Amino acid sequence: MNMTVKEVDYEQPLADASGSVCATKHAWARVPEEPSRAERAVLKDKIRRLLREKNAVMVSHYYVHPDLQDLAEGTGGLVSDSLEMARFGRDHSAQTLVVSGVRFMGETAKILSPEKRVLMPDLEATCSLDLGCPADEFSAFCDAHPDRTVVVYANTSAAVKARSDWLVTSSCALDIVKALKNKGHKILWAPDRHLGSYIQRETGADMLMWNGSCIVHNEFKALELQSLMQQHPGAKVLVHPESPAEVVALADAVGSTSGILKAAHEMDADVFIVATDNGMMHKLRTLNPGKLFLEAPTSGNSATCKSCAHCPWMAMNSLADVARVLETGANEVQVDPAIIPRARLPIDRMLAFTSALKGGHDAGSLVPNIGAA
Repeated sequence: MNMTVKEVDYEQPLADASGSVCATKHAWARVPEEPSRAERAVLKDKIRRLLREKNAVMVSHYYVHPDLQDLAEGTGGLVSDSLEMARFGRDHSAQTLVVSGVRFMGETAKILSPEKRVLMPDLEATCSLDLGCPADEFSAFCDAHPDRTVVVYANTSAAVKARSDWLVTSSCALDIVKALKNKGHKILWAPDRHLGSYIQRETGADMLMWNGSCIVHNEFKALELQSLMQQHPGAKVLVHPESPAEVVALADAVGSTSGILKAAHEMDADVFIVATDNGMMHKLRTLNPGKLFLEAPTSGNSATCKSCAHCPWMAMNSLADVARVLETGANEVQVDPAIIPRARLPIDRMLAFTSALKGGHDAGSLVPNIGAA
């Protein structure tokens, strides 16, 4: 299948007061051509057969093509966020995991399931947050601030995770940072500055930020969002916290992908404006057939649209490549075995915390006081 090259430029952030800077100036992605309906049907049948033959299971992120989402769920796999994808793969009996998403998701699955074979449709599908937080530069940043507890977002490489104390997702970050603050921790946060600033505003924690951003969420524009809200006065606004503060301020609900799904289901409204990757629209519309979902604007008078609300790397995942890697075993995710135990530690801490929280237990007791051994 032919591939087109989609080039994505975005602004180089200036260094902040701490000297931290997102070094990514240019991002690119190979976007597969859309197959015909007949080609799609053939590929789906082939993938179903290969999953059975290879003792494999698919896990897909909410942001990939709807075909990959539906196929994962229709074959006993999962559509979810990165940590749930990895946890599902760890607990499933299949010996091969096919991860439709971006590279850090495949690495996380491998960290939690080192004994399994983890395949991805395209190993070059990455993430602007991951690219903008190189492990060597981040490690030097951490070394310069040894008094701080290192908290990193899931959208990071295995090597960055291995340098951290805690891992968080957007759904549990507030609870974990609040617990750390209550135990006296000063935090070094990476990589998304918008999510970090949101958490800082909500918790009052002492946080030193790495200067990164998501190429998709960074583009949402408050001015154009306000205009769209005026056109739909009854609409509720759902915003992912990786968005700029002025966009978050307009939200009726701020949340992770799962949080946005929950809000759309529970809120008393028929029209929603959604500020996250438009790959979410498929699941939102499937689960809420009587409701209208509109994309929050990334273009307009105040905008310089680069991604148009869809991650170019998520778009690299294709049915043809899923079939190819299942058939050939290509694109196996490799993580240095020497760093897996250290990278797993902050993940296990997060999983234990969220499990305790969900079970109604004192999750804060899992966070040590500053100065404790």
